[in-house]
Amino acid sequence: MLSSKAKYALRAAVVLAEEAPSAGWTSAAEIAERAAVPRKFLEAILVELRESGMLESRRGLAGGHGLSSAAARISLADIIRVTDGPIALTPCASRTEFAPCKDCEDVKTCALRHVMLRVRDAAAGVLESFSVHDLLELGLEKEKNST
Repeated sequence: MLSSKAKYALRAAVVLAEEAPSAGWTSAAEIAERAAVPRKFLEAILVELRESGMLESRRGLAGGHGLSSAAARISLADIIRVTDGPIALTPCASRTEFAPCKDCEDVKTCALRHVMLRVRDAAAGVLESFSVHDLLELGLEKEKNST
């Protein structure tokens, strides 16, 4: 299940993608307001995204946050992995943090693991194929169609 933290991070990234063409810096307060995210929670998320290399930040009155690369190059999977960890539902199916399940007798013959690998591949495939830019475009398209 996608955590609130991941949802907030994705919404914040969309706000920053909207601001990218102006090449300006966006304050945490503005991101929090536009993304409807509690500011204190958002600040912790922004630190994680900055430490992962997805965001850049500047201090001071003219400072703020911005995407470190084009929104089209940041996948939803990238953000979710930073905020929630592996996409896999079980540790034995994770590519990035593999570990045998605590109650597993033999990871090589576990039938459940083979299913979980397929689930991970399908979920990761979808999340890796959508970028922050795609999310922004989907939102703009929805907004345009509702008017």
